[in-house]
Amino acid sequence: MVVIRTNLDRPLPSKPSFFQQQPPVHHVPQPQNRTQLQFRHPPSSPQQQPPTMSANKQAQKPMTVNDVGGQHGLPNGVRRAAAAASSTHHHQHPPTYPTKATTAPTTAVTRQNTVTLSNMIAAPIGEPAEFLRQTLQSAPNSRPNSRSSSRRRNSSAPATPRTIYTPNGSAENSEGEGPRHDDGGMDTPQMRHGFEDEYNSEDYLAVLEQVFYMYYTDKRHETGGNPKAETQNFPLQEWRMRDRLKTVSAALVLCLNIGVDPPDIVKTNPCAKLECWVDTLAHPAAKALEMIGKNLQQQYETLSIRTRYKQYLDPFVEDTKKFCCSLRRNAKDERILFHYNGHGVPKPTSSGEIWVFNKNFTQYIPISLYDLQSWLGAPSLFVYDCSDAGNIITNFNRFIEKHEQEAMEQRARDPLALNSSSYTDCIQLAACSSKETLPMNPELPADLFTCCLTTPIEIAVRFFVLQNPLPSTLPMEMAMKIPGRLQERRTPLGELNWIFTAITDTIAWNTLPRPLFKKLFRQDLMVAALFRNFLLSQRIMRVHHCHPISSPALPETHHHPLWQSWDLAVEMVLAQLPALKACEKGGPPYEYQHSTFFTEQLTAFEVYLSQGAVDRHPPDQLPIVLQVLLSQVHRLRALILLSKFLDLGPWAVNLALSIGIFPYVLKLLQSAAQELKPVMVFIWARILAVDSSCQADLLKDNGYSYFVQILSPTSGIPVGNASEHRAMCAFILAMFCRGFSQGRAVCAPPGVMNACLAHLGDENPLLRQWACLCISQLWDVYPEAKWQGIREGAHLRLCELVIDNVPEVRAAMLFALTTFLGIPEMSEEVMKIEQTVASSVLLMTTDGSSMVRKELVVFFSHFVKRNESKFLVTAYEQMVHEREFLYNGGGSRLNGDASKGPNANGMPNGLTRSLTNPGVLGGGGTQFRNPGRNKDSTPRRSEGTIFAAIWQALLMISVDPFPETAQSARIVIDYIHNALLESPLGPSAQGLIDDIVRASLKSFSLKLQSEPASVEKSRPESPGVTAAREGYFTSSLRRSASIAASLKNLALGYSNPNPSRTTEPVSPKPGRFATDKDPDWNRPPDVNDYTNTTTNYHSAKEPVSKNFHPRDPNDPPTIPIPSKFMDWSIEYFREPQMKPNEADEPGSVDYNQRLWRRTRNDKIIIDTQAQKERAITSRWDYPKALFNNLCQPTRLLFHQFESYLVAVDDKDSVSVWDWDGETQMSRFSNGNPVGTRITEIKFLNEDDVALLMTGSGDGVVRIYRNYESDKDVELVSSWRALTDLLPSQRSSGLVADWQQGRGTMLVGGDMKVIRVWDAPREMCMADIPARSGSCITSLTSEQVAGNIFVAGFGDGAVRVYDRRIPPRDSMVKVWKDHKSWIVKVHMQRGGMRELVSGSATGEVKLWDIRMDSPVKSFLAHTKGMRNLSVHEHAPVIATGSTYHDVKLWNINAHDFTVPLTTVKPHTNFLQQNRSSPVTGLAFHPHRMMMACSGAGDNHISLFCCDAKGGI
Repeated sequence: MVVIRTNLDRPLPSKPSFFQQQPPVHHVPQPQNRTQLQFRHPPSSPQQQPPTMSANKQAQKPMTVNDVGGQHGLPNGVRRAAAAASSTHHHQHPPTYPTKATTAPTTAVTRQNTVTLSNMIAAPIGEPAEFLRQTLQSAPNSRPNSRSSSRRRNSSAPATPRTIYTPNGSAENSEGEGPRHDDGGMDTPQMRHGFEDEYNSEDYLAVLEQVFYMYYTDKRHETGGNPKAETQNFPLQEWRMRDRLKTVSAALVLCLNIGVDPPDIVKTNPCAKLECWVDTLAHPAAKALEMIGKNLQQQYETLSIRTRYKQYLDPFVEDTKKFCCSLRRNAKDERILFHYNGHGVPKPTSSGEIWVFNKNFTQYIPISLYDLQSWLGAPSLFVYDCSDAGNIITNFNRFIEKHEQEAMEQRARDPLALNSSSYTDCIQLAACSSKETLPMNPELPADLFTCCLTTPIEIAVRFFVLQNPLPSTLPMEMAMKIPGRLQERRTPLGELNWIFTAITDTIAWNTLPRPLFKKLFRQDLMVAALFRNFLLSQRIMRVHHCHPISSPALPETHHHPLWQSWDLAVEMVLAQLPALKACEKGGPPYEYQHSTFFTEQLTAFEVYLSQGAVDRHPPDQLPIVLQVLLSQVHRLRALILLSKFLDLGPWAVNLALSIGIFPYVLKLLQSAAQELKPVMVFIWARILAVDSSCQADLLKDNGYSYFVQILSPTSGIPVGNASEHRAMCAFILAMFCRGFSQGRAVCAPPGVMNACLAHLGDENPLLRQWACLCISQLWDVYPEAKWQGIREGAHLRLCELVIDNVPEVRAAMLFALTTFLGIPEMSEEVMKIEQTVASSVLLMTTDGSSMVRKELVVFFSHFVKRNESKFLVTAYEQMVHEREFLYNGGGSRLNGDASKGPNANGMPNGLTRSLTNPGVLGGGGTQFRNPGRNKDSTPRRSEGTIFAAIWQALLMISVDPFPETAQSARIVIDYIHNALLESPLGPSAQGLIDDIVRASLKSFSLKLQSEPASVEKSRPESPGVTAAREGYFTSSLRRSASIAASLKNLALGYSNPNPSRTTEPVSPKPGRFATDKDPDWNRPPDVNDYTNTTTNYHSAKEPVSKNFHPRDPNDPPTIPIPSKFMDWSIEYFREPQMKPNEADEPGSVDYNQRLWRRTRNDKIIIDTQAQKERAITSRWDYPKALFNNLCQPTRLLFHQFESYLVAVDDKDSVSVWDWDGETQMSRFSNGNPVGTRITEIKFLNEDDVALLMTGSGDGVVRIYRNYESDKDVELVSSWRALTDLLPSQRSSGLVADWQQGRGTMLVGGDMKVIRVWDAPREMCMADIPARSGSCITSLTSEQVAGNIFVAGFGDGAVRVYDRRIPPRDSMVKVWKDHKSWIVKVHMQRGGMRELVSGSATGEVKLWDIRMDSPVKSFLAHTKGMRNLSVHEHAPVIATGSTYHDVKLWNINAHDFTVPLTTVKPHTNFLQQNRSSPVTGLAFHPHRMMMACSGAGDNHISLFCCDAKGGI
């Protein structure tokens, strides 16, 4: 259910003024609402908004459709908080539940601002705002007036009529329901039933102007209760470093030969003389070389302290080979660093050879790269600090290819030879490209490349000072002495190092491909540090005409804008350096001002998040956020922003994991900081929803206990919506235990289960749902936990949730009980417990949620599998019983247990078929026709057992209207029947099958009252099953088709009251209708209509639910059936919860579409006001359109705002027409069984994107989405709204009335009760006794408050009910002025709220529920009336006779002798007959337009009151 609304902060009036002796208001228990983070379950009160970071945003002004400039940052759940707080009021406040995400949850869209938009298009008076004000302050005959309306009601009417809005959004003139005429021929219209007092209340207006609701748009309806397909999910990327390496050894090779210049290098004068910051000229050569080696090792140790370093100073060739081989031998498979400084030897050769010395230092000896690779092997890391270093990399890769080629040839010669090591895993860094010489600038060190790699901060500061174009008094010596330590981030030097690490990491993240970034910056600490510093070398050395290169190659990064941020950070430190130095020397005290770099970057990240991550572009600042987590100062803010980023979806979680966030959030589980708990819970929930492989990490160091503590009801959590975060903890622990035996073991102590059991009564539905699911994972395949649950009474506590208000909670409870089954030792105690659980959930076979019923079948499949032998006996005895029933004319049931209340199976008779005989072999005797066969008198072992009850339930669910549920039940039944045929009972069962097949040779058809009394027993086909009846047994022998199809008659029964009559009913000839005889006025008027045979059942496509995949008939049935509910539930934590719905984002496509629809709707309401005056003065015979429906239309329905006309035929076809374009938009099959027909059609959510509801004679309600599209039409939901239809010759089928404002559906028919179904709960909330022995033929209700509803009956009675009174006393008025079948009773939505009833004899009466007699009464037709329609807002009614004419009447007239107009629907030339009745009749809710159709003809005629009636 979706709610989009403005403030609802005032209570509404509890009851109207017309019933004086009313008990206190009786409320249906309202469901608790989910907290604000979720889309599916809004919070229970607006006070739950936490001021700190949680899964929610801060409160904001609720959105109106026209509020384009307002704030729109909150999730829908926050906006729905106000709705939840007001949900206890008795009208206009449906309960709000799971909505989504993504989905459009139940939406309340405001009206008050959209009127302004519509007035911009066509405003009949004044300014838009003034017009709106006037429309809400007009006369008492319309929508409740404004705050001053009660004072103005008795004042004189304004001189200029003004347009006002009625409670459902229509507009009318201020003079009354229609224009007042001075001819004295009309009554002065007044609001009926005393509604004006309630409608004029100030509190009522405050709500009415702002809200409408949408239903059946939750995620469970959008997805069919199925998880997304793999193609729709964001694939999980590998983020763990499975091949993490360490650089364990390092060879620091320095070939300097200080004092001797190489022959191919001509040095400048002055020349660079610093090597590793040591002046080579200030010390003796040997001393200088030693100092340089020592400094180089210290510099490397700042990068990786655990690496074993070895200095090789001016080595000769033999030693080089020796130490290289030794390094590889000691390092084994780990990485080796080979640092080569060749400043004292010639440049590398063209073939890449590097130079060392001979023992006497008299010659330079080249070392081949091929040999070097052979000595060092791989993995290795090479650093070349020498001129022409690019030659080395170029040739190095060539020699690697040569090594690989040789290895391949060796394997070809000797396949058994040991595999030689691969040389490909070698990383190289070179100071310059080929033909480039290292810089010799005396202001820079000679080993500039090495300095960039090992002392980046010092060289970066020197580079900044040298490159600074502005004059500075800061000497270089002072700049190089920044105080602090690299490892201390609160010191100036440590902060610079921290910033440098964040910037270089971010530059690499933004420029490198993800796999390369992962390899270079996350695999090895040494490699990551060197490559971060390598980015600096790219920037510095290119200024001096050198271009460092690497293998793998990196793109140019010197121009990245973050380098400017680095320069700013350096400048801020240097600017404070004089003051810091002065303070050290005893000068004035000075406090170091920390850099604002991280604060600014977090702000930039926040801006990125506020823009909604357009196109899923990765944020530039993500690595910086990672670095900020190291700081306690910025940690909380960084975690909050990180949680908002993770909320964007799995793609964001994958990015965060790939950047390396996991070790940080894992370490933070050891923190005891209270303020971090809410955000840590949120982050971990998002991580586990995407990647459940973190279970072992949570087990390590007891990280899971962090969430166990928060889950405990006694623990404190510093956030307003604690239940929301505890639900996340339950989710985290459920994922921790899922498929992880060690996780279940450590959670086995009673703490977790007790906490979950305590939360089963929490007001937050999300917490209740995940408490159930957490319990399910605790004891799944873990008997010890199941016994613990038995000791704690967990199974009994779960069974209490069978009537929970939220479908997701009921499904989660079933999932938990399903995993509870299966304790290995099947003792008598265990058997008794499991049977108790199974009997508790039997009630849910009539649940209104298809998702719950689907989960119930999964439970049954596990129970059946566990007790397979008992179900084999039950199925066999059911077959025996069925054979007796067929061959004995139903005697065994008629004379046995079935006639006594509940049947022998412990199930109410509503769950089994009626006590009838569908047909008797050979004429219907009371004994077997085969004289050799005796009646089986053996008592049934399964009678009265839970197994028989569940088997009957499965048979019933096998014809469930929801295709996936029915298919699952058929699989279970098929499995048992196949097992029965393969068991020792197989031959006997086969004999039973043959007998039943012979007894079922006749064609069974189910008809409603439209057939004569000799209606035969039907076998209704469930959706998707088109196999013939005999296919059940013949297919069972082949094990290929559904065996359950033949047993559908066990689940549904429609009786033949006269078993001796088995002949097919004879339809009257075309042209002969019931009116030719003396009619029975208490029977359905259409009982003897002409039967149109031009169409067949299932002649069009039958819509199915989303993600439904029909089962392959060739697949053998297997049980237990796997459940998809857990995977579906997990998806909630993968969906954005903090951001607003797409439809709430100004500028989004959904938002603009909704805005356009609201504007369009208001314009239609305004434009049609002028037509109401013409409605009672003009003739209604202007032909608008004529459609050939290709089948007999029996019911017609106009959409309020779209140009749609829905027509249903006398079987199961639904056609949708565009009356404006005169084209058929779609046609589909409703899927009701053969012999039934569609008896009710309604629109849901008409103000936005409407859904189409159909009700059929078998008691089933179906709801369709995209009904106007042949291609996209989908079944949203379906359920059996009437389970106890009483077979009768005087049947009305299913009749219903939908209350949009309240979210309830009133359903009646051939029952003794009126059933109240609640849309958000998807439950039957009440059975209101009809207090009549006759069937209900029509239902209508007061649409605004929804408390009063009226029912018409087959005996002519009209009864009024008040829902605020307990059901037993709900009937408050009965009128018995009619003496025949009530054709229709209807209360206007707008206008004067006229209550009109019409009977089959042609009488029409107008009522006021405060009076005991009709207000007006007249005879519309003398020879019978078939149809009645009332315009919602104009004072016009239409009546259709049995003689093919439609009369229109002015309600306000005194004299009803002459109608306004008489028209006739189209009649086929070949079938013209004056006595063909009017079968379909409907007014457009706003336009002055009417549609009608006649029996025996396929055409639909549209008439307007004049040429402008269809505007």
